[in-house]
Amino acid sequence: MHILVLNSEYPPIGGGASNASAYLATQLVKLGQRVTVLTAAYKHLPREETIEGVRVLRLPGLRSQADRSTTLEQIIFMIVSTLGLAKVRRLQPDVVLAFFGAPSGVAAWFWSYFLKLPYIVSLRGGDVPGFRPYDFARQHRLLGPLLRRVWRRAGAVVANSEGLRQLGNSFEPNVSIQVIPNGVDLEAFHLGERAWEPPSLLFVGRIVYQKGLDLLLTALGQLKDMKWRLDLVGSGPRVERLKEQAAALGIAEHVHFRGWQTREQLPETYRQANLFVYPSRHEGMPNAVLEAMASGLPVLATRIAGNEELVSAEAGILVPPEDVAALQAGLRQLLADAGLRQRMGAAARRRVEEKYGWQGVAESYLDLMSKIVEKK
Repeated sequence: MHILVLNSEYPPIGGGASNASAYLATQLVKLGQRVTVLTAAYKHLPREETIEGVRVLRLPGLRSQADRSTTLEQIIFMIVSTLGLAKVRRLQPDVVLAFFGAPSGVAAWFWSYFLKLPYIVSLRGGDVPGFRPYDFARQHRLLGPLLRRVWRRAGAVVANSEGLRQLGNSFEPNVSIQVIPNGVDLEAFHLGERAWEPPSLLFVGRIVYQKGLDLLLTALGQLKDMKWRLDLVGSGPRVERLKEQAAALGIAEHVHFRGWQTREQLPETYRQANLFVYPSRHEGMPNAVLEAMASGLPVLATRIAGNEELVSAEAGILVPPEDVAALQAGLRQLLADAGLRQRMGAAARRRVEEKYGWQGVAESYLDLMSKIVEKK
């Protein structure tokens, strides 16, 4: 079967969804499938190359930053990919796997009318109305009617967590949404050797309001009596604001902004830490939490969609979102007990080994795509 994966970002650019699409594409090739990726061009990257058996084609665009794209850049990708009808006809795929209902899902929806090409929409979070309303309320109001059409015509709609499925069905209850979780590379992210003292906290992700890092710094500002350091890996519009907050709290010397890293750099970064913190306000299913758990890190995170499915009581501590006092209490407990962190880290690794390997995720998608193609 020839599978066309459509995503506006693909490594070496992009965040969690970019990495997820790459791991999934690679595993599908290992399962004997032919996979082509259509994605956005970026600076010096070649317009066509083969990466781990996956053919990657990059469409013209205006993407200016490696780790994130603007609304305008997403609109441009939606238009360019939608109008790439002749290219898709020449590729002759059997099925399209569209990451995000928009922009990719819109293109797949359009192609389905002219090419009779079935497609799956993989919901990731930001493309679901009701998710991160402080960021996307206007876009969701404008796109809502179109998203309903995209979802209804799809051969299948997939969410990466039960919480995201519920949010999707609150928007469109007439569409059956299946759950296939994210996976993690269990070879790249592994236990390794690490020191459990002194406490070394790590966050990986975009530095945006969604991630709740303002709450984390507030909680840590009340723990100056304890020894710790925090590494923030990622970039985004709130870096300077967070630096100012850390300085005002008197903890700037303990907080280190490491910048954005590639997926090749991240495994070693995880192994240098001994506690992963993820105080996010909204998630689908965070790849960073999976990577941290696979690396043998205990997790202190908020009890939200995705996190609550991943982090068991043996593997970490979940606290209510926006609750600084609970976050502080969880930090104090874990910072004070290296043995507890080590036991939780081992349990975290066991949990992802049992449930979240990419091969199983790819097999679930392949089974779903095979059924859709058979109905064509």
